[in-house]
Amino acid sequence: MADPLRGWGCSEPFLLFTLLGTLWEAGAGHIRYSVPEELDKGSFVGNIAKDLGLEPRELAERGVRIVSRGRTQLFALNPRSGSLVTADRIDREELCAQSARCLVSFNILVENKMKMYGVEVEITDINDNFPRFRDEEVKVKVNENAAVGTPLVLPFARDADVGVNSLQRYQLSSNIHFSLDEKSGRDGQRYPELVLEQPLDREKVAVHDLLLTALDGGDPILSGTTHIHVMVLDANDNAPLFTQSEYRVSVPENIAVGTRLLTLTATDPDEGINGKLTYSFRNEEDKISETFQLDSNLGEISTVQPLDYEESRFYDMEVVAQDGGALLASAKVLITVQDVNDNAPEVLLTSLSSTVSEDCLPGTIIALFSVHDGDSGENGEIVCSIPRNLPFKLEKSVDNYYHLLTTRALDREEISDYNITVTVTDCGNPPLSTENHIFLKVADINDNPPIFPHTSYYTYIPENNPRGISIFSVNAHDPDSGNNAQVTYALAEDKFQGTPLSSYVSINSDTGALYALRSFDYEQVRELQLWVTASDNGDPPLSSNVSLSLFILDQNDNAPEILYPALPVDGSTGVELAPRSAEPGYLVTKVVAVDRDSGQNAWLSYRLLKASEPGLFTVGLHTGELRTARALLDRDAIKQSLVVVVQDHGQPPLSATVTLTVAVADSIPDVLADLGSLEPSTDPDDSGLTLYLVVAVASVSCVFFAFVIALLTLRLRRWYTSRALQASGIGLAGLPASHFVGVDGVRAFLQTYSQEVSLTADSQGSHVIFPQPNYADTLISQESCEKSEPLLIPDKINAKERELEVLQQAPPNTDWRFSQAQRPGTSGSQNGDETGTWPNNQFDTEMLQAMILASASEAADGSSTLGGGAGTMGLSARYGPQFTLQHVPDYRQNVYIPGSNATLTNAAGKRDGKAPAGGNGNKKKSGKKEKK
Repeated sequence: MADPLRGWGCSEPFLLFTLLGTLWEAGAGHIRYSVPEELDKGSFVGNIAKDLGLEPRELAERGVRIVSRGRTQLFALNPRSGSLVTADRIDREELCAQSARCLVSFNILVENKMKMYGVEVEITDINDNFPRFRDEEVKVKVNENAAVGTPLVLPFARDADVGVNSLQRYQLSSNIHFSLDEKSGRDGQRYPELVLEQPLDREKVAVHDLLLTALDGGDPILSGTTHIHVMVLDANDNAPLFTQSEYRVSVPENIAVGTRLLTLTATDPDEGINGKLTYSFRNEEDKISETFQLDSNLGEISTVQPLDYEESRFYDMEVVAQDGGALLASAKVLITVQDVNDNAPEVLLTSLSSTVSEDCLPGTIIALFSVHDGDSGENGEIVCSIPRNLPFKLEKSVDNYYHLLTTRALDREEISDYNITVTVTDCGNPPLSTENHIFLKVADINDNPPIFPHTSYYTYIPENNPRGISIFSVNAHDPDSGNNAQVTYALAEDKFQGTPLSSYVSINSDTGALYALRSFDYEQVRELQLWVTASDNGDPPLSSNVSLSLFILDQNDNAPEILYPALPVDGSTGVELAPRSAEPGYLVTKVVAVDRDSGQNAWLSYRLLKASEPGLFTVGLHTGELRTARALLDRDAIKQSLVVVVQDHGQPPLSATVTLTVAVADSIPDVLADLGSLEPSTDPDDSGLTLYLVVAVASVSCVFFAFVIALLTLRLRRWYTSRALQASGIGLAGLPASHFVGVDGVRAFLQTYSQEVSLTADSQGSHVIFPQPNYADTLISQESCEKSEPLLIPDKINAKERELEVLQQAPPNTDWRFSQAQRPGTSGSQNGDETGTWPNNQFDTEMLQAMILASASEAADGSSTLGGGAGTMGLSARYGPQFTLQHVPDYRQNVYIPGSNATLTNAAGKRDGKAPAGGNGNKKKSGKKEKK
């Protein structure tokens, strides 16, 4: 029959609960909604965009998504409306069974912020389930002698709904023998009982048919029915009785299948069939019958399948003991399942940034993940950790979510990637753990400039190199990667001698190789200082510099240049004078030569290549001094022609030659007479030539005597001044220090050779020189350098020299002297060792330097003469023409030290303008003594 209470509609509750689905805040970080069950898919739950403070369009832009674990997705996001909607129909009874409140929890992840929001949705119940009995028909046995008021146990109904929609009451069809009574159990379940109201008489009615109806409190009310067949039996006076009304047992979840859990015991004092008891489950659920087995005869309960604490933590059942007379007793059985640590923790990676920049700030979120353990208690407590030596840390977020954060700045050049092991361990005994690996790559930034292996470089290149030759190669390393490590090379903009350095050398921007753009000349360029810049291709680019010194090596590409005697410019040949009284070793003249090269290429040696009379003269190997090898004889020709060759020590050696003409005579008349006899006149025009010669000699003689008178006057004046100073007691201590010319900032004495006159015989086309031997070391003062005063002839200044002998020469200043191994020079004034050893007189180099500079100056203007002129220094005829120093190329760097590859250079630090305290330390015979 149809029950009018079973008819109901869902439209009205659906609309009601949809309107009541509102949002409220309950605790920090949680959003809560309420929605009725059984809504259609896509039904509105709540405006999640508004509650998150976002616009609907921002849900997709910010990567907002639902994150849930281990269950079917019940809800979804509507990106158009920004609403939370149902993903499918929701059955509250299937989801939460008989729980009073049904809460579904999940999280909302905002991807771009990596922020989690907890959301709880309460599923409210609607009256969509009928109260149901297990069986449609139930047989109940009762003794006919049962007393009035005897209760008979009836089957109870179950309603899957909760609250007011659950089972509320029972109804029994009308019957004069029975009434209905209801009892409530501790679990809130309502149990119906059939109460005997009048004695039974089996002979009248053996079976009583009743209809039991169960009603819920929904609107409309739903109901369920079962038919009760009351079988009246013969008298059975005693009903079975359990030893206890409730049995409890706790078992671990890992017990073996078939293990006996407990034994129920009931007793019946009746005999026979009325005392034989059988045990059975009463109203058992399918899960109970599938998990446990009850022995009907022994009352033993055992397992038929494994227990799982995570699936069901306890089992509640009712066991009935019935005798043969249809009397029965019931007992409650509660089996509690104990948890064991049989589930390892799980790690679920929610969000991960696989690449992070090395300049990220500490606290940057790398990953978001959750951990879960199906066990409970200590077995479900989880400890999450990562290795300590990593620049990362774990920070707990909502629920069981963790953030993986950076703790300090990263350096890709030190570690370019990380394999982070996340270990989760529970607190069970024994503990179980799970490892998960997070691979993180560090992105490079341009934080390292290119690095050169050395702070500076130097290299050598021979002069006269071909253009385009590779000179050197530099290489810089950049520890960055990609474009940040691509290095390009360039030369810093600079000038050398007014010309950009880029016109001398170039560099390959990719390889760092340097190339010469021109052929270098050591005599013009000896060293180039370059700055090489290495830049990477980062943004912004970084760079570093390194200095490169390019030294030009000298080659023997310059032949020696002869400064004295100067080459003739007017077709005449210079003549040197040697008195017939000259002793062996007499210094006739000196060949002065220089070489524009340096080192061994500038080491000059002199030798006599050709002589009109071999064996009469010798040339110093290193000094270039022409001396007599023996005493001059009357039979020796007046005119001696010599060819001297000057050769350097380069490979191959280069050389130059000069022709010297030496006149052998004791006095001017002898020279004139000898010159007249050298070439007897056979031409009628000889008288004219002789006339010119006489006029020239007379003119020169007049000039000479005027010069001697002026020189004598100056000498007498100077002698008078010195005598006056000596008489006044000032002495030599008050004399001002003389200023002398030296080499490399070292001031020294210049050894000079006195001369009296220079006679030019134009008619003969030769220069006749009348020297007076004088080997005295003469102090050349600033006055003499300015006025170039000729020296007094020895006969006239003997008295003055006797007066000046009281002046004792001071010892030399040793501050500027060279060691024995450092004494350089290309020529000198002393007798050199003809065996090839280098002169060891430190003053020879200084005197040679002065003579070289002087000869170069006068050779440059083509006005070299043998007489002293204004603005020149009074050097002897043997040492070449007088000259100044300011217009002569500086060859001091060319001085070569035998046995060493070093070349002396200017010592600018010593050019302080101070004169040495003493005079020339190399004492020589005075002109007076040598004349003797």
